[in-house]
Amino acid sequence: MAGETTGVEIVDAALAGEAAPFAERLVADQVASKLASQDATLWGPEAESEASIRLSWTTLHKSSRPLIGEIEALRTDLRSEGVDRVVLAGMGGSSLAPEVITATDGVPLTVLDTTDPGQVADALAGDLERTVIVVSSKSGGTVETDSHRRIFAKAFADAGIDAARRIVVVTDPGSPFAELSEKEGYRKVFLADPNVGGRYSALTAFGLVPAGLAGADVARLLDQAASVADELATDSVDNPAVKLAAAWVAAHEKGAEKVVIGDTGSGIKGFADWAEQLIAESTGKQGTGLLPVAVEGPSAPGFADAKADATPVAVGPAEGAAKISVTGSLGAQFLLWEFATALAGRLLGINPFDQPDVEAAKKAARSLLDNPDKLKGGEKPSTVDGAVEVFGSAGVATDGKLADILRAFFDSAPETGYIAVQAYLDRLDDASTAVLRGEIAKRTGRQTTFGWGPRFLHSTGQYHKGGHQNGVFLQITGAVEDDLDVPDRPYTLGVLQHAQALGDGQVLAEHGRPVLRLHLTDRAAGLAGLVRAVQEAGE
Repeated sequence: MAGETTGVEIVDAALAGEAAPFAERLVADQVASKLASQDATLWGPEAESEASIRLSWTTLHKSSRPLIGEIEALRTDLRSEGVDRVVLAGMGGSSLAPEVITATDGVPLTVLDTTDPGQVADALAGDLERTVIVVSSKSGGTVETDSHRRIFAKAFADAGIDAARRIVVVTDPGSPFAELSEKEGYRKVFLADPNVGGRYSALTAFGLVPAGLAGADVARLLDQAASVADELATDSVDNPAVKLAAAWVAAHEKGAEKVVIGDTGSGIKGFADWAEQLIAESTGKQGTGLLPVAVEGPSAPGFADAKADATPVAVGPAEGAAKISVTGSLGAQFLLWEFATALAGRLLGINPFDQPDVEAAKKAARSLLDNPDKLKGGEKPSTVDGAVEVFGSAGVATDGKLADILRAFFDSAPETGYIAVQAYLDRLDDASTAVLRGEIAKRTGRQTTFGWGPRFLHSTGQYHKGGHQNGVFLQITGAVEDDLDVPDRPYTLGVLQHAQALGDGQVLAEHGRPVLRLHLTDRAAGLAGLVRAVQEAGE
């Protein structure tokens, strides 16, 4: 992997000067060393109780070592039985790190962090005789993950396979899921360190077990993290985490609350998707925070043409418009960005370990599931343009041609605000939806994020409600051709997916944020029409 030396370079001279006082403050207060020694008082009295049970991530490069042998032993046993296909059911911190680890190592892992019936059906269509599913959840109550477990258990049983032998669990000690797993006799239960929050869990069992079973070199990952641990614990302005946190916050204080992350040849695959949750969920609260914008590369809209409201950060060597460059191996970068995010929380005056607004969307979705009549036939589109039905929150114009509706909607975002595209679709079959991010950013000149629903609800969803309230939200939902029942639950995956979209839209609207939902009655035709409309809206 490129960039084995870990470092942070503040390329922009003005930003380096503005960051210096923040770095000096962190050093004077000995924040890095106190963080490494798990001092829970660093974020103030209100955060202390939460921080006291959330800081074990600082020593995972040591404490996770015993997992290596357990993972390898299970992998060997599974392979001896002809089981070499690994499916991961997990959301947020339970899926993002394993996905980056396996993609970077070039080993296959099927990740289910979706409620789209088509995507789950594709995973079920794989060779079940060769399949083990890793179900990762701190409590077991995550509705998406619980649904996946139920669906796969039934599929195994229907195929004449002993389901319990093909289910591996990662959970917290003493959790309801740990108890259920023991009762069901699942193949193996890995108990993760309970004193680590999901977005800081890359080097816990949540990150290492699925990645290691898939064939990634997780021992090397821990070695990489260990190689920078001492430096990150040092109270020095040369500490890479101190430099990165100081630069982020200095930029934020000047109005650049967005961090645009582009890869410049680091050799790491998909790192921005992991960093997105870490930064957004940790800092986006109390009306402040850093909004990460994951882009396609240094030439992408939003990075190459970043304005004063955004700081382009290169993962890899400094290139193009980058104001900050972060280099290093994957394990080192995991720990570096975690340290930097916690330090930034200190400077911003927020608790980087809670997520007070994440539950709101979950509650709204549950309420809709409990009242299925609200999901059936109660909605009437304001406008239909080809295969696209248009719905809007109060105050959002929804009459006329789709291009005109989009133009007015994009214009409603403040110049220094952002546009969030939220696609409740199949991340594989509908992958081309992601082109909308660049198309919208290029044509509007506004920072634009893209998230697959419902997975973004477990990451940037916190920032959307708790961070700077200057976003507008474009939801994209799609017709379901072949739905999937969730065993022993009164809803299908398609109904759950719909409820999640409507629930989040409802909460955003309650926060006074504009929401435009476009429902594709035919996914392929609707998406093609939507792309054309976006292009026309920018003319």
